[in-house]
Amino acid sequence: MLGEPAHSASLVALALEADIVVKFVMILLVLASLWVWAVVFDKAVRIVRLKRQTALFERAFWSGTPLSELYRRLGNRIDHPIALMFAAGMEEWRESPKALSGEASERLLGRIGQVMQLTMDREMRTLERHVGTLATIGSAAPFVGLFGTVWGIMNSFQSIAMTKNTTLAVVAPGIAEALFATALGLFAAIPAVIAYNKISTAVDGLADRLGSFADEFGVVVSREIDTSRAAA
Repeated sequence: MLGEPAHSASLVALALEADIVVKFVMILLVLASLWVWAVVFDKAVRIVRLKRQTALFERAFWSGTPLSELYRRLGNRIDHPIALMFAAGMEEWRESPKALSGEASERLLGRIGQVMQLTMDREMRTLERHVGTLATIGSAAPFVGLFGTVWGIMNSFQSIAMTKNTTLAVVAPGIAEALFATALGLFAAIPAVIAYNKISTAVDGLADRLGSFADEFGVVVSREIDTSRAAA
């Protein structure tokens, strides 16, 4: 017993002394955890920025500024979804004939709503990119960690069979490596599930807000069309 090498109880030592399969599982789970936090940081920053830009644009939209003037002010600073939707709606409106009958105005409003919806869908797809991987990691990481756990325990039983020694010193290293793999799986999965739910809720809320803006823009354009028709 005195001649056997001592096993360190540190986490780094457990990872370094683990079986090659358990090491691969640990590396995979660490990379998954880093990916989760990278996606969380990126989406959190973008969502906060988009919410602020949306609030500022809505304030400018309802400030009483004419739509043509607001469109001119945007210039080349169209870099967020609500501004892109507004620009798409304005371009469709500006390219339409000025004198419209009732049926033609209805078709115009339908086209404006459609181009704004397409713009919103495209921007939401961009915002939702990589969010699905959080759900995948959240559901798969515990099972990957469990696979490492099963493999480590199997190695522990093989050590017992080979040494014919049932003392705790023989099986403890393998069991510790196995449990560490499980812990890494949970460490990757729990933040992934929480972040997926939070980000999905925030994205859905932003999509509802943009959808409401599209409806509001259609109401304003309809009012402008009615005013032009009455003046004519």
